Amino acid sequence: MRWDALFEDMEAQLAAEHLLGLESEVSERARVEVAGIEVSDRLRGALGQALDVVLRSGTVVSGGVSHVGSEWLVLNECSHQWLVPLAAVMTYRGLGRQARAAQSTVSRRLGIASALRVLARDRAELAVHLLAANPGEAAIFGVIDRVGKDHFDLAVLMPGEVRRSGNVVSVVTVPFGSLAALRSLRGREL
Repeated sequence: MRWDALFEDMEAQLAAEHLLGLESEVSERARVEVAGIEVSDRLRGALGQALDVVLRSGTVVSGGVSHVGSEWLVLNECSHQWLVPLAAVMTYRGLGRQARAAQSTVSRRLGIASALRVLARDRAELAVHLLAANPGEAAIFGVIDRVGKDHFDLAVLMPGEVRRSGNVVSVVTVPFGSLAALRSLRGREL
């Protein structure tokens, strides 16, 4: 009889060790999976949800997530849209844990330059916010003329002016690294 109890005890110990090993393996796989998630995946998981985005300049942009690229996101504010480079973000408030991978390899390659080229093509009137600027400091208003690999040229206009050669006050070259955000003007979409 003692032998039966001994073998049952050994079987229970082996089963407990096996269960512990499985739990450890599941935990390790979960850690590996989470380690592969990028912030852009989390932002895609938050499409349609409201976020507060704190930029490195100190500016806080609030709105619903409408588009996410590999290096940028678009937030819908009440009357404007904001294009925010992910590199310019200090923190996200309200970002859930859900993640969604990019649907195609094309969308994974759509960096900030691609988004800016679309805005240049559409001659969108923008307010350009820079990282070094104080949050209360005025933005630069204008239309993107050209987009290079790591910079863009902005034709600076007086607020309310239309992009015509006679209305251009100056042309400012903005490196992508100094860009905090772009805001659509007069309620127009980006």
